[in-house]
This record gives sequence, C-alpha cells and structure tokens, in this order.
Amino acid sequence: MTTVSLSVLTQLARETLEAAGANASMATLTANALVFADAHGIATHGVSRVPSYALHLSSGRADGNAEPEILKEKASSILIDAGTGLAFPACELAIASAIKKAKETGICIAGVTNSHHFGMAAYHLEPATRENLIGLAFSNSPAAIPAWGGKRPLFGTNPIAAAFPRMQSEPVMIDLSLSQVARGKVILAARDNKPIPDGWALDSEGKPTNDAKAALKGSMQAAGGVKGAMLAMMVEVLCVALTGASFGFEADPLYDDVGNKPRLGQVFILIDPEALAGQQTYFDRFESLIEAMLEDNGVRLPGARRHDLAKIATSEGVDVPDSLLMQMGYQAA
Repeated sequence: MTTVSLSVLTQLARETLEAAGANASMATLTANALVFADAHGIATHGVSRVPSYALHLSSGRADGNAEPEILKEKASSILIDAGTGLAFPACELAIASAIKKAKETGICIAGVTNSHHFGMAAYHLEPATRENLIGLAFSNSPAAIPAWGGKRPLFGTNPIAAAFPRMQSEPVMIDLSLSQVARGKVILAARDNKPIPDGWALDSEGKPTNDAKAALKGSMQAAGGVKGAMLAMMVEVLCVALTGASFGFEADPLYDDVGNKPRLGQVFILIDPEALAGQQTYFDRFESLIEAMLEDNGVRLPGARRHDLAKIATSEGVDVPDSLLMQMGYQAA
C-alpha cells in the first residue's frame, strides 16, 4: 500500500480514463466521484473501479464520447439520456436540474436512462444538501439478487441513499446496497483470491459459499431476506419502468470487459422542506430526533464516520494498493 494525496489520485484516475477513451468532462467528473468515495472510506466504489471503467471504455461497453441529453422535462421532473457513457456527467446534469426545479416547485424527480455504474450513491446528493434540500437516490445494477424463493439472479444489488441537511452540521447521509454487503466487496475478494464470510452470497446452485469467484457466478444474499428482495424489486421498477432503462437481468456483469452496454437507470428525488411545514420546522424537528438518538451512548449518526475520514484524507491522503497504482501509471517520487 502507498499513501497518495487526493489531488494526485484524482489526476491518475482522470488520465487513465482519458487514455481509455473518455472525453475530458467524463474523465474529470468520474475521477472526482471515485476519489470522493475513497476519501470517505468506501474503497469498493473508489479508484478500484478505474480499471474496469477503462476496460468498458476501450471495449465499447461504455461510450467515452457520450454527452448527456435531456429527453423530456416538466415543472417537477426531468429525464436525461446518459448515451451509454459513464454515469457521472448525466447524474451531475440530473442533480443540477433537480435542484433548480425543486427550489421552484418544492419537489423534483430526475431520471437517468442508458447509464452505467454510478459509484457511491450518496455522492450525488451532496450538492442538494448544500441547498438545504433533502435528497433520495436510487440505481439499479446488473442482476445479483434472486426474487424471493428463487435462485436465479434477477434484481441488482440496487443501492439507495438519502441525504438530510442540518443547519450548522454536516448532513446525515445514509447509503447502502440491498444485498447483505456491497457486491464490490466480493469483487475485491475475488481479485485478491480471498474468501468471503458466511451469509454474503450463494453459488450458481443456490448454496451458501465462501468462494468469492463462485459467488460472482451465483448470487448475493438480500439484506434482511425477503424484505431486502422486495426493496430491490421496488428500485428496479423506479429506475427502469420510469426511465426506459434495462432491468438488472438484461445487463451483463460490470466486472468484465466482455458484455453488453449495461444501460442502467438512476432516479433522484429532491425535496424542499420549505414547500411543506417549512425549512425552520424541518431543522428544528430533525435536530430533536438527532438529540434523542445521541442520548444513548454508542449511537453514531449515519455518515459521521465517513465525514471524519474525509477530513483526514484531505490532509493526509489515502492508502491505495500498489498493484492498482501501477495500473494507473503511478510513479513514486
């Protein structure tokens, strides 16, 4: 492992993506998002994704020249086509548009179609919290979770996130996938030839496995059993039936350079508290909840640890595997 500053890591990621075929804007926005995830301690959605993104660009699974396009919009809604490029330019446009509309009308739903893996879900919501808006984010992903009672992967791990602004503190950020653990952890374990714990995944026969590579050929266990599987179905409907994107079972796995263009869907919902009980009421009521939560020793607000890690990473950098740095052309001083 080597400790690398966030600025150097961002430059390495950007240059690697550009070399693989991403245009300057796509490479920059993607690098920024991935390094944000590393800084917040989410290595599975950080620059560890650069090699697979680069393979998708060079193999044609993602279009490096794509520019996001607005397909349809109304006062409180907008649909954006990512053009089968990497997700981040389209997601940035979706959030920027939704912020403006939500501040005008009180709420906005922004959909993205023909998209790709969108990284750390909560990342996209930070700009909304800076405008004192509540944000919700959803994305589908290639099939990994069976419908309850089945063994064939059908739904994606389908991350969901929520961001709640606070008046004088960092926002509360909730970010989770609907599998028992993020599939990225299994991908990293397979890459490093390490076993995975009990309860994470099933093999292709629907049997529990500790073999990460067998898990990638099988399915992930849903968080909370049947409840997680039903939530995953809800996300598929929101992100696909509303946007025209591909269902998880129609998208080939993202960890391989061979396969189709995933054409995933994302949905963002932004809410202005002022449109309901009012911004001050929202802040007062939310702080009352937080105070009640923190009365119990050991309670930690969602996202608090990640905010602390980001402050450290900003000054000290982050640790990155040497093998990954070599793939991005890093040369130590």
